[in-house]
Amino acid sequence: MQPFSTDPGRTGRTPGGEGPQAGTTPGADGSARELRLGGLRILPGRIAPPAQAALLEDIREVVRQAPLFTPETARGRRMSVKMTAAGRFGWISDRRGYRYEPRHPAGTDWPPIPLALTDLWHAVVPSAKDPECCLVNFYGEAARMGLHQDRDEADLTQPVLSVSLGDAALFRIGGAERGGRTQSVWLNSGDVVVLEGDGRLAYHGIDRIRFGSSALLEGGGRINLTLRVVR
Repeated sequence: MQPFSTDPGRTGRTPGGEGPQAGTTPGADGSARELRLGGLRILPGRIAPPAQAALLEDIREVVRQAPLFTPETARGRRMSVKMTAAGRFGWISDRRGYRYEPRHPAGTDWPPIPLALTDLWHAVVPSAKDPECCLVNFYGEAARMGLHQDRDEADLTQPVLSVSLGDAALFRIGGAERGGRTQSVWLNSGDVVVLEGDGRLAYHGIDRIRFGSSALLEGGGRINLTLRVVR
């Protein structure tokens, strides 16, 4: 099964079953009210199931123009996620290190950020500059992401906005210094996380996904979209 397959009969959230979301109260639009965890803002169910399916189609078009690739660390270790991007810049990791680049590794320009995502950005972080990069990460069954900071951007006062689509993921959040206490929460399809203010440089990562917990991707897996201001 290829990444980003979808089941047209069923889309959207299935409960993670663990973590703070279990105790949230639905808002007027049916989504849960926002949470604060480790300095981060979490908006459970911010994207409704029909909008998730439409956004998935937008991401498929991004992947058609800028195919997924497997990044590697400066030491030559292949990451477990597959990656691509949209916008003026994409994020690259290879033997030369971590950095933003204006072109896909194949040499082509990155496709534009889907309008649905720029609209979401302006609705959730209205005072921020326009996003210049949408990083697309695909998590298969065994994929994970170690604790890290998003600090390759020029202006660290600008937020990072993260969107979850597909299978639930155990999201770990620490502080601005490596080590120390961490907290975890299950992120479900349609959830949005904002790193801003005191939480902008929080260490964060994905311990694992609950493979097959969402029907949005027929073959299972999770898509994470992160919007950032690069310069």
